[in-house]
Amino acid sequence: MAPSTHTVTNQAPPLVGHDVFTSDRALAEAVERHLAPELLAEAREELELLGRANGSAQVREWGERANTHPPRLRTHDRYGHRIDEVEFDPAWHRLLGKSVGAGLTDAWGRPGGHVRRAAGFLVVSQVEAGHGCPLSMTHAAVPALRVEPELAEVWEPAATAHLYDPELRPVAEKPGVLLGMAMTEKQGGSDVRANTTEARPLAADGEYVLTGHKWFCSAPMSDAFLVLAQAPGGLTCFLVPRVLADGSRNAFALQRLKDKLGNRSNASAEVEFDGTTWARRVGEEGRGLRTIMGMVAATRLDCVLGSAALMRQAVAQAVHHCTYRSAFGGPLSEKPLMRNVLADLAIESEAATVLGMRLAAAYDAGDTDGGGDAGRERAFLRIAVPAAKYWVTKRCVPMVAEALECLGGNGYVEESGMPRLLRESPLNSVWEGSGNIQALDVVRALRTEPASLDALLREVGAARGADHRLDRAIRGLLVELADLEGVEARARRLAERVALVLQGALLVRWAPPEVADAFCASRLGGDGGAAFGTLPHTLDLRGLVERARIEV
Repeated sequence: MAPSTHTVTNQAPPLVGHDVFTSDRALAEAVERHLAPELLAEAREELELLGRANGSAQVREWGERANTHPPRLRTHDRYGHRIDEVEFDPAWHRLLGKSVGAGLTDAWGRPGGHVRRAAGFLVVSQVEAGHGCPLSMTHAAVPALRVEPELAEVWEPAATAHLYDPELRPVAEKPGVLLGMAMTEKQGGSDVRANTTEARPLAADGEYVLTGHKWFCSAPMSDAFLVLAQAPGGLTCFLVPRVLADGSRNAFALQRLKDKLGNRSNASAEVEFDGTTWARRVGEEGRGLRTIMGMVAATRLDCVLGSAALMRQAVAQAVHHCTYRSAFGGPLSEKPLMRNVLADLAIESEAATVLGMRLAAAYDAGDTDGGGDAGRERAFLRIAVPAAKYWVTKRCVPMVAEALECLGGNGYVEESGMPRLLRESPLNSVWEGSGNIQALDVVRALRTEPASLDALLREVGAARGADHRLDRAIRGLLVELADLEGVEARARRLAERVALVLQGALLVRWAPPEVADAFCASRLGGDGGAAFGTLPHTLDLRGLVERARIEV
């Protein structure tokens, strides 16, 4: 019997038992906007099924278990044989099985595939972000594999299959595989041209052995990895399988697992190649960076989507708590200042979602061999992806921290799930090139690929005349772009402006008027502060908060 002083009152109920997809209005609207009408019914059915599953108490529990029981490295078996395996909690395998089964490694060439996959990735990443890493890399590896048709013929069907098989076996014996990458070395970091891993050619064409190390190898339990190494002809891309065709293990030594700030459910390892590691060349010698950049660009989009998912989950939890929590005479969500905070968080979340889904739609349009619109969409992605990756991932940390504060002390407790979101929030800004790398990539696109600027201006120009603050911001961006002298020192400022103008243009075109008005006033018009909760009080704050709320 509980003590009489321990009656539980004024606590928000658990945010479970809902459809994560349909309750996210910005996401559901984006899917309807970007998919052809003949694809909508099937896509909505798939996404609603995934949304209900990921809104369930069971899948939420899997996410918690995968993080409270992190992976464990087993270098040797009981007899002393080297095995280099990573053990995961069963919850991890259940999460991956459900997400792979939902097609989240299958987008290339599938009608509307990138939009459908991006929406699903946003849904599952709200529940557990760590398992998104192998999903992302497997999906993104397809363009690199296609550089070598013989490799793609073997590996692509298994990589895009809707079947998860965690056992290490030859690819010919597996219904589905996961793919990872190993690029970074401790002496070079993002400067992969400084890599020292050596690739020595064997007698058979395209076959090599590797000697060296990798400082970060993501998802080391995957079936194969794309690796950069120095071949006689220069930096080259290789496919390194964990298990060879004869069933023997490749020489792929896991030295240790990284003890990370967040992303605890997902293993990241240091890897050593001892001079007997068999590898298959992907693309020509000396063109490794170009070969693997297709994979990097796709994973950068997933960084945007992953951050958007964290932001959406953070604002959903904050609004939910404040709807049910009363203080100072009424629900917190009805207090003018708290309403301002929640509305500001909701705007940031919606802007991130709308931008991420627009990029996914551009991948669908550009995933053809044609010119015209397909070429323009590819050019648009060239500048929009690094700009979005820079800005959305940067905004994730302060936004999640503010959402945590909305829960007060409850939000600082692990059981709320908010600390896990906060620890996860910096990851996507670091992964696949940190902020400076992205900002400099925006500059590189402007200098070397003028079609990317034309595509960007065409995109934002579609919204000109609809909001005077947006029009002024576009003019300011043009002034900024007119003089690229000394641009490296202001590359972050430029990337930020590109992303904000792009978000504003998309919201003006597609979001409800109150959302676009609030964004343009606070992010483009200067009528907002540095912290969240500083929106102009004349805006429809109640409507903004209501749009972000989940009914349970």
